[in-house]
Amino acid sequence: MKIHVRGDNHLDVTPALKDYLEKKLSRIDRYFDAPASQEVTVTMSVTRGIHAVEAMIPLGHVMLRAEERSGDMYASIDMVMDKLEKQLDKYKHKIGQKIGHRLKVEGGRAKVQPVLTSSVAPMEADEDFPLVRVKQFDMKPMHVSEAILQMDLLGHDFFVFANAETDQTSVVYRRRDGQYGLIQPQ
Repeated sequence: MKIHVRGDNHLDVTPALKDYLEKKLSRIDRYFDAPASQEVTVTMSVTRGIHAVEAMIPLGHVMLRAEERSGDMYASIDMVMDKLEKQLDKYKHKIGQKIGHRLKVEGGRAKVQPVLTSSVAPMEADEDFPLVRVKQFDMKPMHVSEAILQMDLLGHDFFVFANAETDQTSVVYRRRDGQYGLIQPQ
């Protein structure tokens, strides 16, 4: 498994932290048919005594992401790994049959086990994701500051709008730290 670890907010990732992270990430090797080629990006940061860990695993058309915060970096790593393991298990069971199988021998009996690859086929539109509401609205071109104001007035955590500066659809969102983010297409 290729692990990319970086520290934000001037955090130096110590060898002990990196070793602990690698040990914990080895738990999820069993979910992949070629663990050595799988990439994981982990970002660690400390802000006002809160230790945050974010991990992302690209799986073809899907990006698994987990983020946790606590008073201890090792506890944050443990919680992120638990969250990632649950996501991988759920993902494996939902579409595991479509993306491949691994033959596993246990107690002299052969058992077929679904595995994850990084070249995942897109899921069918009607599979286990019931659409409960569709919203349509006119998107008038506006500046980012106007979109943030509109989002705050609506009381939402994100707002989709037509960006007047780029003539593209963009999204503004409220971050956990109370600041704002902008998502734009490339």
